[in-house]
Amino acid sequence: MTVQNALQETRFERGSRALARIDGAGGETVVNALADIAPDFARYLVEFPFGDIYSRPELGLRDREIATIAALAAMGNAAPQLKIHIEAGLNVGLSRVEIVEVMMQMAVYAGFPAALNGLFAAKEVFAEHEIAG
Repeated sequence: MTVQNALQETRFERGSRALARIDGAGGETVVNALADIAPDFARYLVEFPFGDIYSRPELGLRDREIATIAALAAMGNAAPQLKIHIEAGLNVGLSRVEIVEVMMQMAVYAGFPAALNGLFAAKEVFAEHEIAG
């Protein structure tokens, strides 16, 4: 992509491209599910996190997904989003072992319940990933 094309690209276009690369069909499903109830929020979801933040070059996608998985696991109340980002982590090159290690690290800072919930979410995603091939 040339500098001129990058300047002409909208936040939504850049975000859509990043969302597809990171979350694949899962991200598109979330955005589409919001279309009938909160289309503006769906657009914000594409533009800000993916068009503005994930698209920044200073941190790679693997690192961003490690941080996101850790944050969502630590929150302890975001299982659907955690599962999407575990899948995204696999999409951008994280291994299952690395994802499990992130969850284990959360036991130290977020407690055993958060780590256990994260590990069970990972287990579900890994099983679905095997079924999907």
